[in-house]
Amino acid sequence: MRAVIIGAGAAGCFAAIQAKENNPSAQITILEQAERPLAKLLLTGGGRCNLTNNGSDPRQLAKNYPRGSSELIGPFLSFGPNELMAWFESRGVPLKTEAEGRVFPLSNRSETIATCLLNEIKRLGIPLLLDQQIASIARNEIKRLGIPLLLDQQIASIARNENSFHITTSGGSLSCDALLLATGSHPSGYQYAAQLGHTLHPPIPSLFSFHLDHDCLKTLSGVTVDSVSARIIGTPFAQQGPLLITHEGVSGPAILKLSAWAARYLHDKKYRCELSINWLPALSTEEVFTTLLQYKQMFPQKQLCSDNPFSLPKTLWRALFGNPMYLRDYSYAALRALTAMLHDDRYSVTGKSINTSEFVTCGGVSTKEIHWKTMESRLCPSLYFAGEILDIDGITGGFNLQNAWTTGFIAGRSLGPLVLQN
Repeated sequence: MRAVIIGAGAAGCFAAIQAKENNPSAQITILEQAERPLAKLLLTGGGRCNLTNNGSDPRQLAKNYPRGSSELIGPFLSFGPNELMAWFESRGVPLKTEAEGRVFPLSNRSETIATCLLNEIKRLGIPLLLDQQIASIARNEIKRLGIPLLLDQQIASIARNENSFHITTSGGSLSCDALLLATGSHPSGYQYAAQLGHTLHPPIPSLFSFHLDHDCLKTLSGVTVDSVSARIIGTPFAQQGPLLITHEGVSGPAILKLSAWAARYLHDKKYRCELSINWLPALSTEEVFTTLLQYKQMFPQKQLCSDNPFSLPKTLWRALFGNPMYLRDYSYAALRALTAMLHDDRYSVTGKSINTSEFVTCGGVSTKEIHWKTMESRLCPSLYFAGEILDIDGITGGFNLQNAWTTGFIAGRSLGPLVLQN
């Protein structure tokens, strides 16, 4: 009698640890199709592992998830960032909080988090089988004997085995009484879930940068702006934050967050839309105009393209205002037009780019088909889910990993007692 966890990512490994810690007698096995565990975690946060986001209560924290926000409030009350940070620190992993609540290991190395998890798996004696190509997963069938007087007794004695699973892998086969799918965005996990009766929302990309069809910014690759407001014209989608200009267009937190909230809309539009950038979101239209007017009065002999009264990068300012006109030559109407452009600079989006090392998926197993107090399937008893395989995704900043830790914690705590009971 045992449980099998498919997927040795953050959610799967954390669930295994929780199941074993909660019930040391539980038999837990992790199967991983890749040749190494926690591969994606090692790449997150630019290799530093932004493992969570600090400083939010559960309800505020849940607002950072375009899909799954309401479902996660209860789980976050059970196990949120504070509990996660305490868990790692109690195991000798010092953490630090940076801008916007982003939490990293003090070492600035993802290996620190991965090593901690793998050491716990080893300490608890949890088998971790790598390079396991899973051919099939089937629910075991119960054959009734057809003896009228014994029929009820037979069902009563083995009814719990109706919930068992038979897994065929490249290394053989095994049966288990509980199964946890923690396969992330790997297509195989979606296939297993569908085979076991679950509804899937089509998986599509989230957290991606925008390609722009505009020559103005192409020479500015690497330039960053501390804070902009970006919105998709004709929609309610808008986000504020730092922006990074790339050789293909724009990226950075403002754009990544915008892509997450608008993921389905942009997919339906084939990643073509009109993007508006407010380069000075902290200033009102009148404040921008007044500043430009005063600058003209104070420095009429200066060229606007070579000097600017705002904190925008000089190279960006020159690209936006390439006309070498003197300030004295700008009319009121021209200054009004410049003000309008600084608050509503429009670009055509022609596509997307995805950071494959930190790929996040919008879509997955329907959240309506999950018991959120246990992470058990509502449709298939003894089947559990954790992490990105669910139709849950967060914006950048450690939120996606927190989803993995939280759902993995709850699933693991639910698995241990179930295995012992069986």
